[in-house]
Amino acid sequence: MKTTLLSLFLTLIAFTWASAQEKKASPHVTTDGTNMSIKYGQPSKKGRVLFGKAGSGSLEPYGKPWRIGADEATEITFKKDATFAGKAVKAGTYTLVAVPNEKEWTLILNSQLGQWGAYDYEKHKSKNVLEVKVPNKNYPASEEKLTFHVKDTALDFQWDKVGFSVPVKF
Repeated sequence: MKTTLLSLFLTLIAFTWASAQEKKASPHVTTDGTNMSIKYGQPSKKGRVLFGKAGSGSLEPYGKPWRIGADEATEITFKKDATFAGKAVKAGTYTLVAVPNEKEWTLILNSQLGQWGAYDYEKHKSKNVLEVKVPNKNYPASEEKLTFHVKDTALDFQWDKVGFSVPVKF
């Protein structure tokens, strides 16, 4: 009887520990539009410098592929065929990778789903289906949380006072 109780107790501790390990550091958000949705981890600025030159101490350095969110890589779903910044994209779900720079963002749609961050981006680069450049957009008010807005005609991104807007047509 004592062995059974001990086994149950240890099993309970193991399950508790395992579930605690799965807790994500940032909330996860899905923003739905009529023809497009985006699923991402939503970190907060917390007083940090978000983007800057390599070695500047910024959270995300210019010129480096980024998951554009927290935890798992951000996924974007097109519910029907579309154009994304003027380039054709088939309906489906893609990993969204961003490369921030001072004056523009490079946005990449990649068919490899289930990536953790952009750590293995180079390994999956051959699965890129689209790459576009969009100008950096400066916002008058700061946004504490990384935020995407899905519209019928655009995908907008803002974190702090920077971001971008990508024209979309369905």
